[in-house]
Amino acid sequence: MLSRTADHLFWMARYTERAENTARMLDVHVQTALLPQSIDDAEQGWRAVLGISELLYGYNQKYDTLTQKDVINFMVRDPSNPSSIASCLKQARENARAVRGALTTEAWEIQNATWIKMQGYLKTDALEQNPSDFFEWVKHRSHLSRGVTIGTMLKDEAFHFIRLGTFLERADNTARIIDVKFHGAKEATGKQSQQQSQLSQSLLTKEAKGQDNQIDFYYWAAILRSVSGFEIYRKVYRDVITPERVAELLILRADMPRSLAACMDQVLSNLKHVHNDVSADTERFAGKLHADLKFSRIEEVLDAGLHDYLTVFLERIFELGNRISKDFLVPLAA
Repeated sequence: MLSRTADHLFWMARYTERAENTARMLDVHVQTALLPQSIDDAEQGWRAVLGISELLYGYNQKYDTLTQKDVINFMVRDPSNPSSIASCLKQARENARAVRGALTTEAWEIQNATWIKMQGYLKTDALEQNPSDFFEWVKHRSHLSRGVTIGTMLKDEAFHFIRLGTFLERADNTARIIDVKFHGAKEATGKQSQQQSQLSQSLLTKEAKGQDNQIDFYYWAAILRSVSGFEIYRKVYRDVITPERVAELLILRADMPRSLAACMDQVLSNLKHVHNDVSADTERFAGKLHADLKFSRIEEVLDAGLHDYLTVFLERIFELGNRISKDFLVPLAA
């Protein structure tokens, strides 16, 4: 396959997945914003969303104050933000249009229709009236795109580059969602500049004392729902929601579809299907990252510090993306 064709397919999938994950992250914060909290805590929560998405600088360039309305507007419809949902869906559509011949008619029509409907959606006040409904719509369109890809495309290199882009992006975004949630919990408990293991212990102590258990439940339930994991958590653990188990489910359990381990399973599998003469080192790099997840225990992750662990993981995912671009795609600009 031509590298440019592979590049368009890869990035079509990444932008579609990025739009969905941005919707998931915003939705969980809209939901948790309804819980009792101070104005400062609410502002810190939205600041964390921008920070973990690496959008804080861009936001501050456009807005003097930080409000929920402005953050949502910036991350949903702002064309100057390349990671906004509107920008992502536009780029997904443009990449699909460039390689229509490599896609089935159904796969192309989903991308095109999503962009057209998005433009109409954002001309109304639907986002302001009920943001959660809008975020569900974005997630639904992403589900349709994946389903049509799996259901209509030949399992050739084009298919595997699409899947590779999907799961690489999902791994990156799941790590960011976990990190921003634990950051929010850190702010809520008033613990500044502490290791994540200390945060985990403070949360356990708080739970053991029975303080604010109901609010804690809704916070952790919200993060699970943001990755479609609430019902899975109940099925797997059949017990109260605790930070350690949430972290274990979303990081190490390969049977959880959006976990880091599950994403790396798929990344490694699809890399093997598109193997070429220069990709051995990239496959080895991905294999080491996969092995770290497969053979780690959650106690080890928390003892090392969850934030530090996720920071290193994000750095390695970024490096893996660069290696894939170098080996298979149009190299990223320096």
